[in-house]
Parts: sequence; structure tokens; C-alpha cells
Amino acid sequence: MKAMILAAGHGTRMKPLTDHTPKPLLPVGGKPLIVWHIEKLKRAGFNEIIINIAYLAEQIPEALGDGSQWGVNIQYSNEQEEGALETAGGIIKALPLLGKEPFLVISADVWCDYEYIPIHLANNDLAKLILVRNPKHHPDGDFHIDDKGKLHREGKEKYTFSGIAYYHPQLFDGLSYGKRPIRYVLRDAMDSNKVSGVLHKGNWQDIGTPERLKQLEVELMAH
Repeated sequence: MKAMILAAGHGTRMKPLTDHTPKPLLPVGGKPLIVWHIEKLKRAGFNEIIINIAYLAEQIPEALGDGSQWGVNIQYSNEQEEGALETAGGIIKALPLLGKEPFLVISADVWCDYEYIPIHLANNDLAKLILVRNPKHHPDGDFHIDDKGKLHREGKEKYTFSGIAYYHPQLFDGLSYGKRPIRYVLRDAMDSNKVSGVLHKGNWQDIGTPERLKQLEVELMAH
């Protein structure tokens, strides 16, 4: 199974730290945030990694190279000309690199102790999302998970999408190239009962602001 790390965003909430450095390369715990993901993917058995880039794009390949120093093969999907295609748009552009089998997608700016593992999607499922408890900055959550593990737009209790998910390429069939957020693609698939999910109850953080990056640094230094 291949993995994709989403690293094309402008990191506007992280300014001024991202004025000259793309957010995935911001250091935390002695190494760039994205390197934590690469090392974790390698430990889980992922050897083929695709990274999409846009903002200050050249810095990421310069820092990571072809991935050989971690024992993985990194390929890049460059969205610099388009100016970042958002999540679904970025995945659609990278599909030729991702292949025809299900793949794992991770947002570079999350921190989570969920163990990345290659999985098989259940019959007819086009996606499996990792959900987490709602953080203070997102109290209403995103999706409801029923007692069969299927996800729905609405429900009595909704949880937050972690930014970690498994997708089947068929989820993006028929979608045109261009900027496209993932939430509408997922909603359509949910309406067809083709999205499952699991609630991860461990540590998850959205490292979207300088304050949250600093807090993570404190936690890592304490261990």
C-alpha cells in the first residue's frame, strides 16, 4: 500500500513561522514535522510515499530528497503552478503516482499516535476515515459513526475527521482536475453508504498555529 502526505498548503494560520518555510518543514522535537510522518510510515511498512507540494515547493524536495535516507521512495506531485489544489484536487492530480489500489493519506500538519497500518477496505467501501474526539477549536465535529462503523453527515454525536484516511481510487472516478475540497466528495460517498470510520481515542493534535506547535514541542521534550 502506498501513502500520500498532504504538504501543499500555505500555512497561513502558522505565520510568521511559514513566511519563509513551508509548514511541513517546521521543526518540532528536533526534526521537521513531516519527517515524523515519514519515519512512522516506514516503521509501519510503507515504502512508497507521495508528497504533494505547492507553497515554497522547492524546499521540501531539497530537504527530503528521494527518501533513501529513511529507506523509502518519495515521489512529488507539484501543484506550484495551480497554487495548491486542496485535498481532493491534490489527490486527483497524484492518482497516476498512487496507482489503482487503495492508499493511505495523511495531513502533514496533524500529530497523532494512531498506528499507520496497511489495510483492506471493506466490501463496497470507497473510504475509511480515522475520527477523533472533538477538540476545543472544533466542538461540533464532522461526521457521525453508526453502530456498523458507517459514517454519515448527521447524527446524534459527531466526531472530528483526523486528516488521516484510506481511499480507494474509485472514490475520485469522474471528478475533473482542479481545486476541490475532500468534504464534498466524502459526503456524496456517505450518501451511498460507502464510507466507514473508526474512532481513535488516543492523542491527536491539529498543529495549525504557532501556539500548538510550541505545545507539541513542550510535550516531546518532556519525554
